[in-house]
Amino acid sequence: MNPIDKIFSNEIGISFFWKKEMDSSKHKIQLVFRDIGFLLTINELKDFLDFCIATKQTQCCNDCMNSQNCKSLLLRTPSEKIDLAVNREELDQIYELLNGTIFRIELKNWVKNFSLN
Repeated sequence: MNPIDKIFSNEIGISFFWKKEMDSSKHKIQLVFRDIGFLLTINELKDFLDFCIATKQTQCCNDCMNSQNCKSLLLRTPSEKIDLAVNREELDQIYELLNGTIFRIELKNWVKNFSLN
């Protein structure tokens, strides 16, 4: 397995760069959670985050007695052909993973660009 440079992790997953492809402005970020891996650009990560926000605003079934654990929420992904069935807790964890990843990448790029000036 190739060495990685971890970006962010939480209870549900991890994001990282493959060491050979560490320039985030040109290469993709590996995002892994729930036995699923996505290889995404920073813009695709932001789109995925937007999908999480939109899904957070949807409601579970009206009669649901177990809305926290029921996988009744359909989360769009950057792949047009793939949606994920998630529960409220998983959605929160995925949101945190995406948000933390984007924040750290942008902070790293900002520091890199600031130090060049």
